[in-house]
Amino acid sequence: MHKYYGGETERALKNFPFSTHKVRQEFVRALVFIKKAAAYANFEDKGFGMEISRAISKACDEVLGGKHEQQFLLPALQGGAGTSVNMNVNEVLAGLATEMLNKQNKKFKVHPNDHVNRSMSTNDANPSAVKIAALFLKENLELALENLVKVFELKGVEFKKNKKLGRTHLQDAVPTTLGAEFFSYAATIQRHLGKIKNTSGLLQELNLGGTAIGNSINADAVYIKSVYKNLNKFTGRKFRPAKNLMSLTSSQTDFLAVSQAVTSLCVDLSKIANDIRLLASGPRGGLGEISLKKLQKGSSIMPGKVNPVLPETVNQLYFLVSGNNLAIEHAAHASQLELGVMVPVIADKLLESLKLTTEVISEFAKNCIVPMVANAKELEKYLENSTAFSTLFVPLLGYDVVSEVVKKSVLEGRTLREVMLEKKLVTNEQFEKVINNFKKNVH
Repeated sequence: MHKYYGGETERALKNFPFSTHKVRQEFVRALVFIKKAAAYANFEDKGFGMEISRAISKACDEVLGGKHEQQFLLPALQGGAGTSVNMNVNEVLAGLATEMLNKQNKKFKVHPNDHVNRSMSTNDANPSAVKIAALFLKENLELALENLVKVFELKGVEFKKNKKLGRTHLQDAVPTTLGAEFFSYAATIQRHLGKIKNTSGLLQELNLGGTAIGNSINADAVYIKSVYKNLNKFTGRKFRPAKNLMSLTSSQTDFLAVSQAVTSLCVDLSKIANDIRLLASGPRGGLGEISLKKLQKGSSIMPGKVNPVLPETVNQLYFLVSGNNLAIEHAAHASQLELGVMVPVIADKLLESLKLTTEVISEFAKNCIVPMVANAKELEKYLENSTAFSTLFVPLLGYDVVSEVVKKSVLEGRTLREVMLEKKLVTNEQFEKVINNFKKNVH
């Protein structure tokens, strides 16, 4: 493999010989978008000529087109606020651009700092790149969430006539429908979708143009205006400079806000997954109110056992995202004076949370929720044998009387109907009327 990177990348490889995965390609691509926009902006502010601008731009296009991924070898864990990542990108683009010019018999060397990195610093390029990458990934997450909402709503319609026992504290509560539970899940995810969409403004506001500490040293007004114009043209998004560039160079809590929104989503996703695991428990010793698609063997020793592997994956997604959020929180807290120096771990963990949440949600919707079926007999059995209908008789008989009926019913293993008829609290017709009126209107 021909090496387009140079000495700074090689030094970083020696300084960070860690077994972690490499810097995420989404982060690299976002940096390349910035370098391409800067190549145009630096020409427009007369920083360098058209030939260098075009060569850097073409080098950027090659990387954005999927070429040269093997040139970006640095581990995600590294010190220096991500200077190594920035220089890796600068060196590769400079090497590619130089090669292109030389093939045209133009003996000129494109410099990684003087040309590719002109008018910027790691300290404004890297946080801006993280926001760009995060915005792209967040948009994918939003699509996955919109689909999950639709899937839950379709199940709500499918299950709306399946009456069942509602439970609180894992105890008999009141009657409801399986459809109502799934409409509830849809509404929960819809709220999280709204919260996540609301973070777009944070990700669209960049410190690009602030250079080292946010006071725009070596970046003039022409460049700053042009770099945003071109960045928006190339990405198809609407990024804008922060009112105070130093603020966004120093503070990294915008990333934390996005992470917290994703973590909050995963809390409820995991809760829903736990509900599904409980409702699908069995096949004989659990509730068995729903059945999930059989995806794989559940045991290497117990024949026929099938486990709820996708709900369990959702649970573990929450554990992972929650841990990432804590890492991001600590990294943001470790900002010092004019710079948030812990960008590498923020970039790695935030992009992982966004990307993995999207992937898991997509599989959960497709192979768990969509093929799920209701077990009508089990639903009816638990409802009819429960004490759930007792609350319906409180307006008629009073709380204390009904409480005694419930206690006697549970103690003697008899139905509410049997106890009420024995005590002559209601007639059979009255009992049926109360139950039937409820069943007609239950939701």
